[in-house]
Amino acid sequence: MKTFLVLAGSLCATIGAQAQMQKKQVKSPSKEPMNVLFILADDYGWNDLSCMGSKYYETPNLDRLAERGVKFTNAYATCQVSSPSRASIMTGKYTPRHGITDWIGEKSGEDWRSMKRHSKLLPADYIWNLPQDEYTLAECLRDNGYTTFIAGKWHLGEEGSWPEDHGFDINKGGWSAGNPKGGYFVPYNNPKLTDGPKGENLSMRLSNETVSFIREHEKKNKKKPFFAYLSFYAVHGPIQTTKENWNYFRDKAEQLGIKESGFAVDRTLPVRQTQDNPVYAGLIKQMDDAIGNVLDAIAEMGLDKNTLIIFTSDNGGVSTGDSYSTSLLPLRGGKGRQWEGGIRVPLLMQYPDCQSGTICESPVIGTDFYPTILDYAGLPLVPEQHKDGVSIFPLINKDKIEERALFWHYPHYGNQGGDPSSIIRKGDWKLIYYYEDQHCELYNLAIDISESEPLNIQYPEKVKELKTLLDAWLIEVDAKIPLPDLEYIPQKEAQVKQVWKTEVLQKQEKNRMQMFKSDWEPNEDWWGSMITID
Repeated sequence: MKTFLVLAGSLCATIGAQAQMQKKQVKSPSKEPMNVLFILADDYGWNDLSCMGSKYYETPNLDRLAERGVKFTNAYATCQVSSPSRASIMTGKYTPRHGITDWIGEKSGEDWRSMKRHSKLLPADYIWNLPQDEYTLAECLRDNGYTTFIAGKWHLGEEGSWPEDHGFDINKGGWSAGNPKGGYFVPYNNPKLTDGPKGENLSMRLSNETVSFIREHEKKNKKKPFFAYLSFYAVHGPIQTTKENWNYFRDKAEQLGIKESGFAVDRTLPVRQTQDNPVYAGLIKQMDDAIGNVLDAIAEMGLDKNTLIIFTSDNGGVSTGDSYSTSLLPLRGGKGRQWEGGIRVPLLMQYPDCQSGTICESPVIGTDFYPTILDYAGLPLVPEQHKDGVSIFPLINKDKIEERALFWHYPHYGNQGGDPSSIIRKGDWKLIYYYEDQHCELYNLAIDISESEPLNIQYPEKVKELKTLLDAWLIEVDAKIPLPDLEYIPQKEAQVKQVWKTEVLQKQEKNRMQMFKSDWEPNEDWWGSMITID
């Protein structure tokens, strides 16, 4: 990085101006106040939808949203893990600016040594609570007359930094935890969500809470717009479903043909190569059913005529680590990793009078939601807050926005095998900079979406150009970088990675095949999904 510091400093003003561009407002096509329904999935992969190419998972309700609205093929989260990207949605800022660069709760600095990874670097420290001085999207909408509501995951700080502390009038289920502590069936072990009847599914419960809020709001405040943030815990691990769903998708896997092997090691951990996990498929179905429940209610109440609906994910799907749930091929990697599988996500939008079946191929990113929502609602933009986002409505309206670079900064080791790195994408070119040994990888995504062949040797000037821009951006946002661990012992790290490549690989292959056995069951009541009578 030091090679380009002088030149990088001179480019900071250019990068800053680029982040402030495109303030032109697109007026709302409706005279009525515009409602906003923002649906956020957790750890949901780019191609984990039927409408994005999956032949195994079934997502009829998300497909319906795509058919009636806009599908983005180059949409990105601002980070390969959840808390940072969620904070970017709320703030309109890249992760180094708001300070949350890893999932809240992960160790950093010298505390990282307790993880026994024996890594070469000590991950950078980061903020554990969404700063109170950030003017969140929810606060902005509330201050402009919206009733604000959240159902589901928050994961942006401890008590005192929960949704109600950052602009949400009503909170159903959002607190410190980043995963469903009680699983996907009652009891939920969630202090912000009371337990329902035995056998109740968490995704449908959050959907029902959202529908109840909208119905009650329409009865009491029909002339007042709402912002409903339906933030699923699905499809984060631990993955769980019902016996009925498992059986259906187990049979489907057999019909499609079960491959003998389902994993391959990519540098560190085993990476899932097949979409054939019947439990994960069932979990997706539960979430899709819950989404359909909300979409049906919106249509029934006639609110589809003045409601902007957005669906996306907080980071890529889990192909390594955690539950080893899915395959994102042809994208490389998944959650926690620096390749496209970790940061490229599904994005669907539907709004009144939009052209059905529109496909947008322009790159967009999570910082864009804040100005886009304000733009479409006909509200003034707040450029000093959402300084890293632009409204993407001109793209949808067949217009253009000025070409810009997109950036990522993850000075941490992912649980899923990711490396401390920073990334820039400009046009079709993507450069990854690795902090362990200061090397770069250059890819052209138009010809190599799988990032299989670095092009550093063929295009040295492109490497220099993008690295210079990346250095300038890192200076501008005051990015924290990982530091060398003075206690690093290469042999110990090699031993850890050898276990990953052998024992972990064998374990995952065994787990995968066991789920296809006709008598397989996780426990006697299928994680509590079977209703029992006391």
